[in-house]
Amino acid sequence: MDRHTFPARPILVVDDERAALDGFEITLVSSGYTNIVTLDDSRKVLPFLVKNNVELILLDLIMPHLSGSELLLEIRRICPDVPVLIITAVNDVDSVVECIRNGAQDYIIKPVDKDHLRNRVRKALEVRELEQENALLRESLLDEALLHPEAFAEIVTQDPKMCAIFKYCEAVAPSTRPILITGETGTGKELIARSIHDLSGRKGEFVAVNIAAFDDPTFADTLFGHVRGAFTGAESARPGLVEKAAGGTLFLDEIGDLPLPSQVKLLRLLQEQEYFPVGSDSLKKANVRIVASTLKNIGDLRRKGQFREDLYYRLITHQVHIPPLRERPNDIPRLLDHFLDQDARELRRKRPSYHPELVNLLRSYAFPGNVRELRAMVGDALMNHTSRMLSSETFKRYIFQEGEPETRGAEGRSANPLDNLDFSADNMPRLKVATQKVAQILISQAMRISCGNQTVAARILGISQQALSAKLKKVSLCESDSEGDLDAPAR
Repeated sequence: MDRHTFPARPILVVDDERAALDGFEITLVSSGYTNIVTLDDSRKVLPFLVKNNVELILLDLIMPHLSGSELLLEIRRICPDVPVLIITAVNDVDSVVECIRNGAQDYIIKPVDKDHLRNRVRKALEVRELEQENALLRESLLDEALLHPEAFAEIVTQDPKMCAIFKYCEAVAPSTRPILITGETGTGKELIARSIHDLSGRKGEFVAVNIAAFDDPTFADTLFGHVRGAFTGAESARPGLVEKAAGGTLFLDEIGDLPLPSQVKLLRLLQEQEYFPVGSDSLKKANVRIVASTLKNIGDLRRKGQFREDLYYRLITHQVHIPPLRERPNDIPRLLDHFLDQDARELRRKRPSYHPELVNLLRSYAFPGNVRELRAMVGDALMNHTSRMLSSETFKRYIFQEGEPETRGAEGRSANPLDNLDFSADNMPRLKVATQKVAQILISQAMRISCGNQTVAARILGISQQALSAKLKKVSLCESDSEGDLDAPAR
């Protein structure tokens, strides 16, 4: 079978007139359906279905030997999930009603209008696709284990939210509809896209392109290619990425940055699976699955008029949101071990051990760059590693240069939160009491951020561990004494 055939299972067309079969086949092929089987003898249908799985059946009603009505009953028995479209030249309401009762999904009256046939076939395939997706989703809800865990082997996680995402990906991967993957930078959006491609069963390539810097002409030329003479310097025709990914998956990274004129062209590709190469008036059919990603909120862009509504609703048919690393801190030790193993092999070094304090330190950091940032931190630390145990100093220098954990990147805050304190003469607290209370709050928050690790908390507060230990004892002793005095006016 040609690796670019579509759909994966054939569309079976049954009619006793060869001319009618040829007409149906030409219409379907021109609409992008290249996997067509035609039969002009109704007696061959049932043996064919016993040996072959099909996606859709177009069935003539009036034929010698076995009529369409008789065949329909047997088809529903052999392959009850396959949609059947009845084609008839007899506009007989009773016959049509009987066929629908017997399991036909729709009917088409001869002579068949080409556009009408395309629309009915597309609708029938979309309904079948939705039914298959729903069945897979129901299975995934009932089955706790992944069906194909090997597809996610490159993603290191045991987080329940990530495992739920994997199960959803398994359910929607066979679909031909677009998938939108959202998440912060460095969360692994392309890895999820590759997993979806591996699960889809599509035989074509996985082709990834970052479209953030494309203007409209560059976008059109890159995706759709051009013909000879399309513009200055186009001395020969060049296929685009849509053609390179034929039968496979085209991954469009950072789709939130796509210019509005380019969005129109992408919409046509998604809706009609067709496009025009640059400089050509000849329409080309595409057989490619679109997976897009963005770190921007395209819902907000849509409301601001920066993203087309029709494209937005096309893209959100299936959505996958990847949580940031700070929302799955239990993955940090697994990722740390994984990256240490990986880098040690590449550098041909013995894998170092590390102090448990390091994990607490990393858990206290917000990781705006997510897994990608952790990967860089581990690589840098290993390059500077000289002793038996991996030092935490490289990580500490990076984290405390970047800013305090959990507050890095915050916008609209004062450079010093203490600047916001404002008291009048009536409610001014005593200096000693206020100092004790503020110290108590800062120590409590630092201990919470560091998950109880005094070494990390001391670094956050800018004091030694011994000083922090002494203050913790002092705070616990005077906590009850200071309570209620903070609001006392100065005398």
